[in-house]
Amino acid sequence: MGEGGGEAAETSEMKLEFTPTWIVASVCIVIIFISLLVERLLHHLGKVLKRKNQKPLFEALQKVKEELMLLGFISLLLTVFQGAIQNICIPERWTLHMLPCKREESTDSLGTAHFQSAFSAGIFGGRRRLLSGDGSGADHCLNKGKVPLLSLEAIHQLHIFIFVLAVTHVAFSALTMLLGGAKIRQWKHWEESIQKKITGDASKTVAHVHQFEFIKDRFKGIGANSVIISWLHSFVKQFYASVTESDYTTMRLGFIMTHCKGHPKFDFHKYMIRALEADFKKVVGISWYLWVFVFIFLLLNVNGWHTYFWMSFIPLILLLAVGTKLEHIITQLAHEVAEKHSAIEGELVVNPSDDHFWFHRPRIVLYLIHFILFQNAFEIAFFFWILTTYGFKSCIMGEVRFIVPRLVIGVVIQILCSYSTLPLYAIVTQMGSYFKKAIFDEHVQEGLLGWAQKVKKRKGTKTVNGFAKLNNGQDEHSGEVELPSRVLQT
Repeated sequence: MGEGGGEAAETSEMKLEFTPTWIVASVCIVIIFISLLVERLLHHLGKVLKRKNQKPLFEALQKVKEELMLLGFISLLLTVFQGAIQNICIPERWTLHMLPCKREESTDSLGTAHFQSAFSAGIFGGRRRLLSGDGSGADHCLNKGKVPLLSLEAIHQLHIFIFVLAVTHVAFSALTMLLGGAKIRQWKHWEESIQKKITGDASKTVAHVHQFEFIKDRFKGIGANSVIISWLHSFVKQFYASVTESDYTTMRLGFIMTHCKGHPKFDFHKYMIRALEADFKKVVGISWYLWVFVFIFLLLNVNGWHTYFWMSFIPLILLLAVGTKLEHIITQLAHEVAEKHSAIEGELVVNPSDDHFWFHRPRIVLYLIHFILFQNAFEIAFFFWILTTYGFKSCIMGEVRFIVPRLVIGVVIQILCSYSTLPLYAIVTQMGSYFKKAIFDEHVQEGLLGWAQKVKKRKGTKTVNGFAKLNNGQDEHSGEVELPSRVLQT
């Protein structure tokens, strides 16, 4: 009892009114310095991106700032309302169900043990102790024979986890985009080679359709009519040479012949990079439906269920499904040509169409990649948060036989998404009926969008002189454009 009283007295002495002012001032100035340093670094990075005319990346940076501001607000709310949360009292029996760890039996009451138990901290600390006398909320509830809804320590750890999750998601998304962009930039020599071969009056020779490399790689003869074989081939293809030179050449020509036929020297590679950078601001954000997933995961993280292990397979399965679908779209393009023609005069041209994509919407693939990257980041962030907070041997960490596969799956997802799925998405998503506004230079984009908005306000119609058609059926932020009917998305 004497020891407990000593600990309580020591805790009361460490409150702010008993803390030396030099300590308070020193801690505040360090926190302010770090915050200003991060803010200045982000500001300087934004100026660099604007100076280099990297508007999509600058917008992605603004999205990161918005997420950090949201997280700061969440942390502020948890801090401000922690007293109110502690004053919410619940019956002790309610705390016996859906526990992430099995509660140890003790002679004390379960509520007292829960709020007064000592536990080992993670790798950054020794031992900490939560006392019922630390807050008025705990005393308030224990005096009623109940327990607080959430302890101060739990609230503190909760907003640390949210912050770690967001930082991990942004870092992993940026890493994926950087590695995937590096892979796509390796295709630049294909574009340069094509540009050199383009002449004003190229001779047109007639060749059998199976003489084209694109058809030979994708149209497999005996299995051409088998849906199962076609899908299996697409599944395996994503693991090696997911995009070949013949794939790039053929899809590039199909895009140009569909959307800008009068411009054969159009730099398809540069456009693809700009479109991918524009999509980055979507990938780096944390949308509401991702927070719903966080809620579901935290709810189902019950002792013995190994939820964190089984849910780690979700992003892997989705990633394999997305990669297979994108490869199968390329295969479908080859099948369409091979089934319609026995011989072709000139170059092989495929026909891009939204019909090849799920629900005729190419942007669904982007939403899936966004979810995959977030869930993978969530798994890794949760692991490191538990490691640094409770330690490797804590019950909430789980068994080693479940931890190791989970980490391996995370690494596989990161590598496969960076070097296969993202490059596939970058080129195959251009095989839809629409192209993105990244096809235009920045000043042209601004002029067209401004013109379309003025026309919409003035006319209030969907079609204007057969040139502009504001398509409300598409995602209004997709930035997709269709030249044949001159569809401009705003």
